[in-house]
Amino acid sequence: MGKKIYILRHCQAEGQELEAKLTVEGLKQAQKLVDFFSQVEIDRIISSPYHRAKDSVAPLAKERGIPIETDHRLSERVLSTEFFPDWRDKLKQTFVDIELAYEGGESSRQTMDRGLGVISDILDEQGENVVIATHGGLTSMVLKYYQPSFSFEDWENLSNPDVYLLDFKQENPEVNRIWK
Repeated sequence: MGKKIYILRHCQAEGQELEAKLTVEGLKQAQKLVDFFSQVEIDRIISSPYHRAKDSVAPLAKERGIPIETDHRLSERVLSTEFFPDWRDKLKQTFVDIELAYEGGESSRQTMDRGLGVISDILDEQGENVVIATHGGLTSMVLKYYQPSFSFEDWENLSNPDVYLLDFKQENPEVNRIWK
């Protein structure tokens, strides 16, 4: 039996900043994740250092008595340090050209590589069932790596929260959206 990695996009938050907290609805969603994972064995929980990601898995970690490990590589993607009124169009272009990077930002490839680094480490380490709490940008780039057809429109359709399962029964995982 291979490893199972659950990629969890954080619950509803007040904003995009590092310190942005979950909304009242986001806190309720974090509690729902405890029920959602109730029949799932979990060995480890790894989170982005952003509050909204850690807070999304805090109730689950408490319920299971599992410490939350923090990994900066799970941080949200920075599109640019410049403000773009048309940021959605700029982001869409990075799904077409994964090497495209804007001023002060990272390309889709760089974001993908960060996420894949975490996954590679998980595959080499202890724990068969791992939850990683992260963000829409990183989630979409990891999914795009395993499913090259994953598009900007798929990113737009991610929910808060959202959960995908990477089931490594073989080298290339089976990828399924499991959040309903």
